[in-house]
Amino acid sequence: MKSDALLNAYIDLNLLVGAGALLWLAARAGLRRTSLATVYGPQLRLLNSMTVLLALTPVLVLIMNASGLGHPPTLSDMLVSQYLQGNVNMSATQFEAMIGMREDLVRDLTASQAIWSRSVAVLLISGAAISAVLLGHAILRLRSALASAYLWKRIGRVDLLLSDHTAVAYSTRGLRRLYVVLPTSLLNDPRDLRLTLAHELQHFRQKDVETAFLMECLRPLLFWNPAYYLWRRDMRSVREFACDQALGARARFDLRSYCECLIRASERARRTPIFLSSRSPSVALLDRREILRAPILARRIIAITERRPEGRQGMVWGAVAAVIAGAVLATAFLIQRPGDWSHDRIMLSTIVNLERMANRSSAQATVTALNAGFATSAN
Repeated sequence: MKSDALLNAYIDLNLLVGAGALLWLAARAGLRRTSLATVYGPQLRLLNSMTVLLALTPVLVLIMNASGLGHPPTLSDMLVSQYLQGNVNMSATQFEAMIGMREDLVRDLTASQAIWSRSVAVLLISGAAISAVLLGHAILRLRSALASAYLWKRIGRVDLLLSDHTAVAYSTRGLRRLYVVLPTSLLNDPRDLRLTLAHELQHFRQKDVETAFLMECLRPLLFWNPAYYLWRRDMRSVREFACDQALGARARFDLRSYCECLIRASERARRTPIFLSSRSPSVALLDRREILRAPILARRIIAITERRPEGRQGMVWGAVAAVIAGAVLATAFLIQRPGDWSHDRIMLSTIVNLERMANRSSAQATVTALNAGFATSAN
C-alpha cells in the first residue's frame, strides 16, 4: 500500500475524531435541554458505538478506495461545483490552491524534502513511538500487578484476585479470562466487598474494558489531537455514571450504602498513593480525578440518585444514533481526496490556465510599456 494512502488514512482518522467530538458535544448540548440528559446508559452505548465506528471508518474507506469501487462526491468536488456556478468570490488560482492544500501537504510529507516536512514527520513518529512505549509500559505494569495478586475465587470466565498493593478495585481482561482485582482490606467489610464487586462486574457487562483498551490503542495515532482527550474524558465520566445508574436501577439496591462505599474507597485511595497508570487498559472503581477532586465524586453520587424519566426512549436514542452515524459516514466520504479528473475539475483547470495567461500577458504589456517609457526618456 502506498505511503500517501496510509498518510491520508491517518489524516482521515484525526479529522473524523474531531468531527465526532463536535457531533457528541452538539448531541450533549441538545440532551441537556431534555429529560434524557441524565440517562447515561444509552449515552454510553452511543459513545462506544461511535468510538468503534470512528476507528473502523478510515480502514473501510481505504479498502473501498483500493478496491476501485468508485468515489462518491467529496467536499472538494462540491466546492468546485459551487465555484463554477459563481457562488465563490475568489480568483481561480487562489481557489485551486485552497482546495489543493491537503494534496500539497500529503505530497510534501511523503517526499520529506523540505525542512518543515521532515520536522513534522519526526515529531509525529516520535510522539507515536513514545505513546506506544508508555502504553506498553502500562500494560507490563498491569500484568505485574495481576501476577502479584492471588486467586481468591473463580466465577465462570471471571477470576477474582486479591492484592495487597492496590487501594482501589479495578477490572481488566486477557485474551480469554476476565479479572477483577480487589484490595485485601475489603475482606474486612463484606458490604463494601459486595458493592464493589457488583460495580466491577457491571463494567464487564457494558464492555467498558474493551472500549478502554481500544481508546488506549488509538493514543499513538491521536496523541496530538485535543479531540481525542475530550472524547476519552467524557467516555470515562459517562462510563462510571452509566455503571452507577445500572446498579441503582436494580431492585432492593441500597443506594446509600453504595454512595458511602464510594466515599470510603476514595478515602482509602488518598491514604495509599499506589495506583495504576492512567494508560492501563483497565476500569477502576474510582479514577485519579475522583481521588484528587471531590466534585467529580459528588457528580457520581448525584447521578446515581437522580430520578430518571419513565417510559420508553428506544426510538429517540435510535434516531439520535442513526443521525450521528450518518453524519460520521458522510464526513468520512466528504473529507476524501477527489478521484479522477471530472468535467468540473477540467473546467477549473482551464480557467486557472486562462487566468495565468491573462496575468502573464498583462505583466508583459506592463514591462513593454515601461521599456518604451525608458526609451523615450533616454531620447
